[in-house]
Amino acid sequence: MQRYDEKIKGEMKTFYESLNEKDKRRYAAVEASKLGRGGQVDIAEVLGCDRNTIAKGVRELESGAVTQEKGHRIRREGGGRKRAEDVDASIEVDFLHLIANHTAGNPMNESVKWTNLSPNVIVQRLNETRDHPVG
Repeated sequence: MQRYDEKIKGEMKTFYESLNEKDKRRYAAVEASKLGRGGQVDIAEVLGCDRNTIAKGVRELESGAVTQEKGHRIRREGGGRKRAEDVDASIEVDFLHLIANHTAGNPMNESVKWTNLSPNVIVQRLNETRDHPVG
């Protein structure tokens, strides 16, 4: 049984893609709840998202966790990959040691420096001397 025609599916998908992460979950949850049994599977197929995403949106809506404040963050602060320098402080020392003999600079401004090594060569040489890969 087809629940939506192709035009409506396209409009739903376009609207879904314009939303942020939280709003996508909640929109998918609302649409799935309209359909009842099997709605999460159908909406996941229409919108191209995971059923677990829709289930999380349903839980958010049921718990009343929907905020209406403007300008709030989508993700918690501090998320994402940590800077390489924060994870391994020795990377900067290794880098400076590597380029020491290949560095020139501006005698009038000590903060301006350049190297004749390409980024690929720097990565290769750092990877030869370090325990874990550098990119």
